[in-house]
This record gives sequence, C-alpha cells and structure tokens, in this order.
Amino acid sequence: MKQAGMAKAVYGRGIAGEWRRAAWLMVVGAGLAMPLTASSAPSDAPIVEAREALNRKDANALVVARAAAVAAGHPLAMWADYFELSNRLAEAQQSELDAFYARWPGTYVEDRLRNDWLLELGKRRDWANFAVEYPRFRMNDDREVRCYALMLDHQAGKDVRKQALDAWLAQRDADEGCALMAATLVDANRFGSAEVWRKARFAVDAGRPKAARQALALLSVNTASSVGELTDNPMRYLVRNASASSRPGAELATLALMRLATNDPDAAALQLDERWERALPPDLAAWAWASAGKQAALKLLPSATDHFQRAALRASRDGAEPDWPDDTLAWKVRAALRANDGRGRWQQVMQAINAMGAEQQRDPAWVYWKARALQALAPNSQEDEGMRVLAAELLGSIAGHMHFYGKLAAEDLGRPLVLPPKPAPLTAEETDAARSHPGLTRALQLIALGLRSEGVREWNFSLRGMGDRELLAAAQRACDAEVWDRCINTSDRTRGEIDIDQRFPMPFREQVLARAKEIDLDPSYVFGLIRQESRFIMDARSHVGASGLMQIMPATARWTARKIGLDYRQDMITDREVNLRLGTSYLKLVLDDFGGSQAMAAAAYNAGPNRPRRWREGPVLETAVWAENIPFNETRDYVKKVLSNATYYAAIISGRTPSLKERLGATVGPRDASAPTADKDLP
Repeated sequence: MKQAGMAKAVYGRGIAGEWRRAAWLMVVGAGLAMPLTASSAPSDAPIVEAREALNRKDANALVVARAAAVAAGHPLAMWADYFELSNRLAEAQQSELDAFYARWPGTYVEDRLRNDWLLELGKRRDWANFAVEYPRFRMNDDREVRCYALMLDHQAGKDVRKQALDAWLAQRDADEGCALMAATLVDANRFGSAEVWRKARFAVDAGRPKAARQALALLSVNTASSVGELTDNPMRYLVRNASASSRPGAELATLALMRLATNDPDAAALQLDERWERALPPDLAAWAWASAGKQAALKLLPSATDHFQRAALRASRDGAEPDWPDDTLAWKVRAALRANDGRGRWQQVMQAINAMGAEQQRDPAWVYWKARALQALAPNSQEDEGMRVLAAELLGSIAGHMHFYGKLAAEDLGRPLVLPPKPAPLTAEETDAARSHPGLTRALQLIALGLRSEGVREWNFSLRGMGDRELLAAAQRACDAEVWDRCINTSDRTRGEIDIDQRFPMPFREQVLARAKEIDLDPSYVFGLIRQESRFIMDARSHVGASGLMQIMPATARWTARKIGLDYRQDMITDREVNLRLGTSYLKLVLDDFGGSQAMAAAAYNAGPNRPRRWREGPVLETAVWAENIPFNETRDYVKKVLSNATYYAAIISGRTPSLKERLGATVGPRDASAPTADKDLP
C-alpha cells in the first residue's frame, strides 16, 4: 500500500492528480473552509500515523496524531479524531460524543461513531442516551443495534414480536444485543420455548453452535450444555444420551442428527431410518431429513433429493408449512435440478421455491428456475397454456437485467443482448457537484493514503440518496481518478440510465488485447475475470494472500513463472505487466485442462482446479445447472459474474451480439475418456 506523501508525488495522474484537481476541500475542525493547493496541502503523516496507532491500540500516539491533524487543518482530521475517540470508547462519556458530533456534523465518521456508541450504550444498559441517539442513526444497518432498539420498543408497549423473531433468526453470531432482546421477550412470554428451539435449529443449521447454546441458555443451563456434547460427538450423543420421550429431548436429538448430517448426511439418514424418524414428532423428523438433504446437496450426493422427499412427507403429516431456513430450500432446488441424471425433479423445484419467503422468491435465480420448472411441467398438466404464459411472464420480469439470469431469461425468450443507450453527457453542473462533494473527496484522499477500507466506507456513505445522474457523475469522478472499483460499483447502482463504459471499463486495454492474442485467449473472458477479481486495482490483496490485477496466489505465481520460463521474484507479483502475464498464462493452462469450458476454468481460477474436477463428476448437467450447484457461495457467485461480465465485454469489443449460452457451453460432466488426462500439477 502507498503511504503518506503519495498524493503529492504523482500529481496530474490517477487519484493524486484528481485530488489536486478538486477546487475546494472542506477543512472542518476549526470551522473554516479554505482553498487547498499542492503547495499548501498539509502533511498526510498524522492521518496515517493515527491509523497505525489505532491498529496498535497506542492511546498516546493517537492523541499526538489527532492533535497534529486538527492543528494543521487537515481535510481528513475527522478521521484521526474518530480513530482516537473510538479507541477509548469504553471509557467515554456522552458529552464527548456530543462534542464529536458537533465537530463533524453530517459526515460518515459522525454516523459511524454513533453506530459504535449505540453498541456501547447497549452494553452499559444506558437506555436513556440510547433512545436519544438511535433516531439519529442514519445508516441503521447494524443488526445488534436494531435488536436493542426492538427491545426498547417492546418495553414501550409496541408489538415487535415478528420483527424481533426475524432479527434473532437472522443473527449469525452470539452477539449481546440480540441475546438481550430475546431474553427480554422470553421473560415477557412473547417468545416461548418453540421460538427458542427454532432459533437453536437455525443456528445449528448455519454451523453456529455457540449461538445455539446462547439461545438454549434461556431455557436452562443443562439444556445449553447438551449442545456442547452433541456438537463434539453427535453419534455418541445419539447412542448414549438422546431420547425422544419429551419434547426437549426430541429437540436435542434433532440437533444431534443435524450436526451429524454436517459431516455425514447419509449416516444421519441411516439413523433416521433405523430409529429416529419414528421416534421424533413429524415436524422434527422433517427438520432432520431436510438437514440431511441440504448437507447431501452440498456434497453433490444423489441421495439429496430422496432425503428432501422424506422431509416433505414428514412435514405433510404435521399439517403445517415447513419452517426451514431459506438456504435449506435453496439447496432443495439445486439438488432437484441435478436429479434424475440431470433431467431434474421439476415438481420438487416448484415446491421448494414456493416455500421460500417472498423476498427470496424474487431472487433472479429462483424466478428463472421457477419459470423453467413451469415449462417442464406444463406438457403433463391440464393447465398447460396457463403455466406456459406464467413462465413467459416470469422470464420477462428479469429478461434484460444486467446479471447472469437476466441474460439467460432473455435468450430463452429469443431476445438478443442489446447494450443500453449511452446516457446524455454529464453537464458541467453535474460534474462540478461530484467534484466538490466533500465526502467523495475525502474518500479519494483516504484511498490515496492506502486507507482503502475507510475510503470505501466514506465513498459509499456519500452515495446515499443519489439519483442516476448524480451516481453517473460520482462514478465518472472515480473513473477519472483511476479508482476503478468505485467507478464500477457506483455505476452499477444506476437503474434508469446506464453507462456501459463506466460499468465495464477496460484499463490497460491494449496490453490485455495483445496478451490475449499472443496466447489465444478470449480477451473478453480476461476482462470479465479481472473485473470480478480485483476491479482493476493493481495493488489489491485478498484476505488469503492473492495479489495484483489478476489476484494470483504467491505459490501459483511461482509455479506459473517456472512453467512459462519467466525470471521472477516475489516482489514482482503486483507489477502490472508481470501480473497480467502470469494471470493470463495460468488462466490459459486451466482453460485447456478443462477442455475449453469457461465455467469450469473460472471455478478453478477461484477455488483451485481440484474442486471443479470433483464437482464435474456425476450426471451430465446443463452448464447453468452445474454452475448453480457449485457448493461454495463465493465460487458460485464468481463463476456467474465472470461469465456475465465477459458477455458484455464481448459485445463492447466486437460490436456484435454475443450469447451467454454459447459462452457457457451446452453441458458439464465427467471428463471424456478420450480427453487428455488432467494436469495434476496445476496448483
């Protein structure tokens, strides 16, 4: 990352040049607005030093850095102030927060610190100040804060049972705010044991046993301790301790079966067959079977659909609608798409999608597959024509939308990909408004200093409430500054006016085109992958260590360099030319190893080649079905976005009408016996 002084070193180009081109920057702190030029720009050192001191939890250094930033009137002084106060928030008083808000009104750091302070007030049980602060929290995007607020609404006499239960079920980790809210509603008899056990099942289904223990502690300490036993060794618990003679015992046995299914879904199914299906109440037997189905689907086992069928049969005996998590229903759809040797169980697809919540049913993936299910079921139905009409309406509702399933839907309806018309040019007033926007300016400065996380948050906060034209102007400001991730992400937010060149920029176009031609690689595929990998950020680094434009892992870079005979050192990994050469070379090797399948090669680029080799085993599948069944959420999303991106880049580069289905290829299945053996050396 580039540190202090970078912005003054390369004026006239990229982020730093954009900073200089901004005519005015707001210097708050002293309550003044003053022009900031290259010669008068204060040193960036206090801001960087404040962030580094925060990382070290060095209170003294934070005080010094904050004082220096404020005294110099630095346009980012508010961030040094935020770092310093947030470091000692546990000891802060409300008056200090009020003074901070007064110094930086309307800014991102004001709202960010209010979020932090609301959590602190909740821990302190300072409900008087919480009640004053919460209505002023503009982002209002923190679930734990929301749980505290719902608890206070309940205590004020409001009926919050549904919202509170939804928030509690959506809670991922065992946080204090949602736990306190749940305990309060349990004490008030607004939540009963049924809600507590449902929360425990949701937590175990999500692989969060700590959250399950926290929930069950509301019933009894002994019940909560049983979660530890069944989590550590579910089979032993089922054999030695489990009993269905009471409802709590049956619930614990169900949690043990769900936990067993996580590692061995067929072993859980065997336990259900041999004993527990008959012993458990129908609703809990259905839960256990559904859990076995989900885990089998995640492992791409053919038994998944049968497990889900057993779950549906048990649920029907109970007479109530299954209350399974939406993610379980999503895997029921995916398993059904793979079933019958790739021909699908379309009735099961319909059942699962119809059982989802309204919001999830609107997801383009499930809109598309429900339409396909209707088409498949129509010929054998008395409602043939009506089902076909409904299918066409569903496809039409997403056709042309700029995502994977929007393109597939359009092609199913025979509509070619048409690029949106270019918006009217930005006016001088629109451009000036974006260039003089204080939050956008601060965001670009933060990014220039290497504080990308802070800069991204400042940028996104600044976009709130913007219309299409304002978003286009903000996106163009980022494009001009060569901050490509903000350029793309901001342009992606527009709805009525779409600038295709902003959404799908091509930095380094000549280099990419030349390199792709040199090794016979589709340049639109390369651009589609880079857009998803790094958003064209050359010094990007992922949490697992992938680096550069094409996000190459260090070991992969070394292996590829040896393979192509490149004289290489590890410090060259973020060099644009080297990274592009290594990334395209590796991508070409992977693509060739998977017989030219761009879907499998993209999966291999993201998750390593061994995984898609396993994922291709089993029935021969339509490629879209195969992609939807990728077990890793990140890789599944990645493959769809890379291929969708590539389709747009192909249209821009060639000027022709490309087909996503052609790019996908017809099917994915086991490697053909006549094909070359897999290159097991590929990292």
